[in-house]
Amino acid sequence: MILSAQEDDVMALNHLNLLRPFLCQSLVLHARSPLTVSSWVGFSPPICPGTTLHPAPACIRLYATKKSKAKAKGQSAKVNINSALVEDIISLDEVKEDMTSVLNALKEEFTRNLSIRTSAGALDHIVVTTQDGKFPLNQLGQISMKSPQLIMVNMSSFPEATAAATRALRESSMNLNPEVDGTIIKVPVPKVTREHRENLAKLAKQFSNKAKDSLRRVRSNAVNQVKKVKEGHSEDTIRLIEKQIQQMADNFAADIDKQLASKTKELLG
Repeated sequence: MILSAQEDDVMALNHLNLLRPFLCQSLVLHARSPLTVSSWVGFSPPICPGTTLHPAPACIRLYATKKSKAKAKGQSAKVNINSALVEDIISLDEVKEDMTSVLNALKEEFTRNLSIRTSAGALDHIVVTTQDGKFPLNQLGQISMKSPQLIMVNMSSFPEATAAATRALRESSMNLNPEVDGTIIKVPVPKVTREHRENLAKLAKQFSNKAKDSLRRVRSNAVNQVKKVKEGHSEDTIRLIEKQIQQMADNFAADIDKQLASKTKELLG
């Protein structure tokens, strides 16, 4: 059977209508593919009747918040070097001993000079400067509690140091007002006032600041020692040792702050 040209056109259109859904679906899939979107810039896929085009899911990038960044920044990795492995560079044990001595000296300073209640024992370690050197008061005179309100210092063994001992008592941080009677020094026990407590707390702060200064000197001396012998050693090793020293200093500084907080609470009540 021979078809006319018009009948051929009608048949072709019918076939095209049958294939149209499949062609539209193929175009939609290409448009949604993440691998071909970049090459189809400005292209708008045809929408066939009855076909719904769903947008491709967007890529979401997670950014760290400022809070999490700050937290990560503050948590630096801790260093723990075996001191035996770096003995040829520096003795970390000796550095630790020097820092420990600074902390212990502060504790002794607090106990000796920052007591709320004045007692005979509180005067033992007041340093007296004489022509022959510096001596604790209890090595120059006999200290006793005459009454709850009065302490007596008998200087008969070293009468020539009476004036120096009196001056040391008056210049101490214990708010003392000694009176001299021959070779006897009378020390009235001061009343505990709020002003006195606050003055002691200020002294505690001064003592802790001096301790931190001493701690910084120990750290600085140790770091300088490491830098002097850095030749022949890797930069990473030197850097780790310096970080270890700084970490030790930070730990002792934190201990100083704890001592100060505890003493301040004790003094102010």
